[in-house]
Amino acid sequence: MTAKKSPELDADIVALARAAGLDKALKNFPADISAAAHGASSARDTLPVQENVAAEPWPPMRVRN
Repeated sequence: MTAKKSPELDADIVALARAAGLDKALKNFPADISAAAHGASSARDTLPVQENVAAEPWPPMRVRN
């Protein structure tokens, strides 16, 4: 029986996964980590570009008196 070969992960994906504390998932499920990273990247790419990144998308929430 041949062992399953894990897919080669991009160094950026590995670094982000480790920074997020996903070391165990990275070791056991590298294909899932890769799929999640690529899905998040494609979702990010579909968002419109903001001209003023410091602007809030909605007014700040305030407590009523």
